[in-house]
Amino acid sequence: MDFKERIDVLMKENLTEKSYKFYESLKLIIPPIWDRYSSSSLRYHKKEDGRVPNIAEHTYEMLYACSKIIRLFEFELKSKNSDVLFLSIFLHDSFKYGIENPLERRHTTSKHDQIIGNTILSNRKKFLEILNEEQVNKLENITRYHSGKWSTDFGNTDSLKNLSIETLFVHFLDMLSSNNCLKIPDIEESK
Repeated sequence: MDFKERIDVLMKENLTEKSYKFYESLKLIIPPIWDRYSSSSLRYHKKEDGRVPNIAEHTYEMLYACSKIIRLFEFELKSKNSDVLFLSIFLHDSFKYGIENPLERRHTTSKHDQIIGNTILSNRKKFLEILNEEQVNKLENITRYHSGKWSTDFGNTDSLKNLSIETLFVHFLDMLSSNNCLKIPDIEESK
């Protein structure tokens, strides 16, 4: 089972039925960049053996870790609140290679956080079909600021203290994954 398939299994296990159907439709319209490197320069996101994982593996690591520790938020599993976290992790790097010809771009774009935040904002009505207004705002905020102080829209006077706990959670998972601090079961074990 490859990481894209593992993401599907994990999302099916953790999303509400309505959000899972929405996730299935999202997969069809976001750029299919899952097999691209999470670091196009090959300088970041390195594993012990020196390889750089693809976006699917990086995203799966974050989703897997989230599924194991989400109870710290004290909200019901398979709820709209947990859906927001899983969907934001799934979407966080979906435009890492931009919008224009993402399969042909050689390098990632540092504005991918802004792109996904703006994409959620401009498609707000679609997201409101499965989430309430507060949850859509949270989804947009988490994805827009998932890079923490390195986020495109993070200003000089902004502070990490002003980010929501959920945004910081996704940012922490992203940092842990990119610094090879998250571990997942061996892919052979789950066959």
